[in-house]
Order: sequence, then C-alpha cells, then structure tokens
Amino acid sequence: MGRIIKWLIYLAILAGIALVAYAYVGPFFGADFSAPLKEIRIPVDVNGDS
Repeated sequence: MGRIIKWLIYLAILAGIALVAYAYVGPFFGADFSAPLKEIRIPVDVNGDS
C-alpha cells in the first residue's frame, strides 16, 4: 500500500512539473492563454426602479 501512495505522490509531482512546463512552453507551440479582449457594457439601474 505504501508503494502505491509513493507512486501517486511521484505522479502528482510530475504532473505539476508538466503543467508548469506547458504554461511556459505552450505559447511557442500556438497555445494562447490570454484573455479575450472584448468590452462588455451592461446597463445598470442604480435607483432600483423596476
């Protein structure tokens, strides 16, 4: 049982390293992580009249 937990910890650490590496290297391969630049305007009623 201890070996399974040890391997799961190793796998979690490896997955974390892979995620960080993808975040840094992803834009070189075409992955775009930037937020969409679109302005959204929604009218707000400040008086509360319906």
